[in-house]
Amino acid sequence: MRSVKLCVNTNALIMIDHCLFHAVVTYGIIFWGNSSHSIQVFRMQKKAIRIIMGCGNRESCRNLFKELKLLPLMSQYILSLLTFVSNNKEQYFTNSEIHNINTRHTSNLHLPRAHLNSYQKGVYYSGIKIFSSVPLDIKIYTDNPRTFKKAVKKFLYTKSFYSLNEYYDNNNIRINL
Repeated sequence: MRSVKLCVNTNALIMIDHCLFHAVVTYGIIFWGNSSHSIQVFRMQKKAIRIIMGCGNRESCRNLFKELKLLPLMSQYILSLLTFVSNNKEQYFTNSEIHNINTRHTSNLHLPRAHLNSYQKGVYYSGIKIFSSVPLDIKIYTDNPRTFKKAVKKFLYTKSFYSLNEYYDNNNIRINL
Protein backbone atom coordinates (compact mmCIF):
# COMPACT_ATOMS: atom_id res chain seq x y z
CA MET A 1 0.00 0.00 0.00
CA ARG A 2 2.82 2.40 0.81
CA SER A 3 4.52 1.95 -2.56
CA VAL A 4 1.24 2.33 -4.46
CA LYS A 5 0.26 5.40 -2.44
CA LEU A 6 2.88 7.47 -4.25
CA CYS A 7 1.31 6.76 -7.65
CA VAL A 8 -2.46 6.88 -7.08
CA ASN A 9 -5.07 8.98 -5.29
CA THR A 10 -7.11 8.12 -2.19
CA ASN A 11 -10.07 6.71 -4.11
CA ALA A 12 -7.82 4.26 -5.93
CA LEU A 13 -6.24 3.22 -2.62
CA ILE A 14 -9.69 2.57 -1.18
CA MET A 15 -10.53 0.42 -4.21
CA ILE A 16 -7.27 -1.52 -3.81
CA ASP A 17 -7.99 -2.01 -0.11
CA HIS A 18 -11.50 -3.18 -0.93
CA CYS A 19 -10.28 -5.64 -3.56
CA LEU A 20 -7.29 -7.06 -1.76
CA PHE A 21 -8.01 -6.75 1.95
CA HIS A 22 -11.79 -6.54 2.31
CA ALA A 23 -12.53 -9.43 -0.05
CA VAL A 24 -10.18 -11.78 1.79
CA VAL A 25 -11.27 -10.67 5.26
CA THR A 26 -15.01 -11.02 4.70
CA TYR A 27 -14.71 -14.54 3.31
CA GLY A 28 -16.05 -16.80 6.05
CA ILE A 29 -15.91 -14.05 8.66
CA ILE A 30 -18.93 -15.46 10.51
CA PHE A 31 -16.80 -18.49 11.39
CA TRP A 32 -13.54 -16.82 12.43
CA GLY A 33 -14.52 -13.21 13.24
CA ASN A 34 -14.95 -13.89 16.94
CA SER A 35 -11.68 -15.79 17.38
CA SER A 36 -8.70 -14.62 19.37
CA HIS A 37 -6.67 -14.24 16.16
CA SER A 38 -9.02 -11.65 14.68
CA ILE A 39 -7.18 -8.88 16.60
CA GLN A 40 -4.16 -9.39 14.33
CA VAL A 41 -6.32 -8.95 11.24
CA PHE A 42 -7.88 -5.86 12.78
CA ARG A 43 -4.44 -4.36 13.40
CA MET A 44 -3.55 -4.92 9.74
CA GLN A 45 -6.81 -3.26 8.73
CA LYS A 46 -6.03 -0.21 10.86
CA LYS A 47 -2.53 -0.07 9.41
CA ALA A 48 -3.95 -0.03 5.87
CA ILE A 49 -6.43 2.74 6.81
CA ARG A 50 -3.61 4.85 8.25
CA ILE A 51 -1.57 4.40 5.07
CA ILE A 52 -4.53 5.40 2.90
CA MET A 53 -5.16 8.53 4.96
CA GLY A 54 -1.49 9.36 5.52
CA CYS A 55 -1.77 9.31 9.31
CA GLY A 56 0.74 8.41 11.97
CA ASN A 57 0.83 5.15 13.90
CA ARG A 58 -0.58 6.67 17.09
CA GLU A 59 -3.62 8.35 15.54
CA SER A 60 -7.04 6.83 16.23
CA CYS A 61 -8.70 5.14 13.27
CA ARG A 62 -12.29 5.33 14.53
CA ASN A 63 -13.07 8.57 12.71
CA LEU A 64 -11.04 7.47 9.69
CA PHE A 65 -13.30 4.44 9.29
CA LYS A 66 -16.35 6.71 9.44
CA GLU A 67 -14.82 9.19 7.00
CA LEU A 68 -13.96 6.49 4.46
CA LYS A 69 -17.28 4.68 5.04
CA LEU A 70 -15.46 1.44 5.79
CA LEU A 71 -16.44 -1.01 8.50
CA PRO A 72 -13.93 -2.10 11.12
CA LEU A 73 -13.44 -5.84 11.36
CA MET A 74 -15.85 -6.38 14.26
CA SER A 75 -18.52 -4.26 12.61
CA GLN A 76 -18.08 -6.32 9.44
CA TYR A 77 -18.43 -9.47 11.56
CA ILE A 78 -21.65 -8.12 13.10
CA LEU A 79 -23.03 -7.22 9.66
CA SER A 80 -22.22 -10.65 8.21
CA LEU A 81 -23.72 -12.46 11.19
CA LEU A 82 -26.90 -10.36 11.17
CA THR A 83 -27.28 -10.90 7.43
CA PHE A 84 -26.87 -14.65 7.94
CA VAL A 85 -29.47 -14.76 10.72
CA SER A 86 -31.88 -12.60 8.74
CA ASN A 87 -31.57 -14.81 5.67
CA ASN A 88 -31.97 -18.01 7.72
CA LYS A 89 -34.68 -17.05 10.23
CA GLU A 90 -36.43 -20.40 9.74
CA GLN A 91 -33.44 -22.05 11.46
CA TYR A 92 -34.14 -20.16 14.71
CA PHE A 93 -36.93 -20.22 17.29
CA THR A 94 -38.48 -17.15 18.87
CA ASN A 95 -39.17 -16.98 22.58
CA SER A 96 -42.92 -17.07 21.87
CA GLU A 97 -42.47 -20.49 20.21
CA ILE A 98 -40.68 -21.84 23.30
CA HIS A 99 -43.06 -20.60 26.01
CA ASN A 100 -46.51 -19.00 26.18
CA ILE A 101 -45.61 -16.23 28.60
CA ASN A 102 -45.98 -12.78 27.07
CA THR A 103 -42.80 -10.89 27.96
CA ARG A 104 -41.05 -7.90 26.46
CA HIS A 105 -38.57 -10.29 24.81
CA THR A 106 -41.23 -12.51 23.23
CA SER A 107 -40.25 -11.54 19.69
CA ASN A 108 -36.50 -12.09 20.30
CA LEU A 109 -34.80 -15.24 19.15
CA HIS A 110 -34.52 -17.94 21.80
CA LEU A 111 -31.02 -18.19 23.24
CA PRO A 112 -30.34 -21.82 24.17
CA ARG A 113 -28.40 -22.78 27.29
CA ALA A 114 -24.74 -23.23 26.53
CA HIS A 115 -21.90 -24.11 28.85
CA LEU A 116 -19.09 -24.50 26.36
CA ASN A 117 -17.23 -21.37 25.37
CA SER A 118 -16.60 -22.77 21.89
CA TYR A 119 -20.36 -23.13 21.34
CA GLN A 120 -20.99 -19.62 22.65
CA LYS A 121 -18.52 -18.24 20.10
CA GLY A 122 -20.14 -20.23 17.30
CA VAL A 123 -22.30 -18.85 14.51
CA TYR A 124 -25.65 -20.02 15.87
CA TYR A 125 -25.27 -18.74 19.44
CA SER A 126 -23.43 -15.50 18.55
CA GLY A 127 -25.97 -14.80 15.82
CA ILE A 128 -28.83 -14.99 18.30
CA LYS A 129 -27.07 -12.75 20.84
CA ILE A 130 -26.17 -10.12 18.27
CA PHE A 131 -29.57 -10.24 16.57
CA SER A 132 -31.37 -9.87 19.90
CA SER A 133 -29.43 -6.69 20.64
CA VAL A 134 -30.22 -4.97 17.34
CA PRO A 135 -32.12 -1.71 17.94
CA LEU A 136 -35.89 -2.05 17.46
CA ASP A 137 -36.00 0.56 14.69
CA ILE A 138 -33.78 -1.77 12.62
CA LYS A 139 -35.47 -5.04 13.61
CA ILE A 140 -38.68 -3.98 11.89
CA TYR A 141 -36.96 -4.52 8.53
CA THR A 142 -36.14 -8.22 9.08
CA ASP A 143 -38.82 -9.34 6.62
CA ASN A 144 -37.00 -7.58 3.77
CA PRO A 145 -33.34 -8.75 3.72
CA ARG A 146 -32.11 -5.95 1.44
CA THR A 147 -33.65 -3.17 3.52
CA PHE A 148 -32.50 -4.85 6.73
CA LYS A 149 -28.92 -5.04 5.49
CA LYS A 150 -29.01 -1.36 4.45
CA ALA A 151 -30.33 -0.30 7.86
CA VAL A 152 -27.73 -2.39 9.70
CA LYS A 153 -24.92 -0.98 7.52
CA LYS A 154 -26.05 2.57 8.17
CA PHE A 155 -26.13 1.88 11.92
CA LEU A 156 -22.68 0.26 11.89
CA TYR A 157 -21.14 3.04 9.78
CA THR A 158 -22.20 5.65 12.32
CA LYS A 159 -21.01 3.67 15.35
CA SER A 160 -17.84 1.96 14.05
CA PHE A 161 -17.60 -0.80 16.68
CA TYR A 162 -14.20 -2.22 17.58
CA SER A 163 -15.47 -5.06 19.80
CA LEU A 164 -18.62 -7.03 20.62
CA ASN A 165 -18.63 -5.65 24.17
CA GLU A 166 -18.72 -2.16 22.73
CA TYR A 167 -21.68 -3.21 20.56
CA TYR A 168 -23.58 -4.67 23.52
CA ASP A 169 -22.77 -1.68 25.76
CA ASN A 170 -23.92 0.76 23.08
CA ASN A 171 -27.28 -0.99 22.83
CA ASN A 172 -27.60 -1.26 26.64
CA ILE A 173 -27.89 -5.03 26.42
CA ARG A 174 -26.50 -7.13 29.23
CA ILE A 175 -26.36 -10.82 28.47
CA ASN A 176 -24.96 -12.82 31.35
CA LEU A 177 -23.32 -16.07 30.44
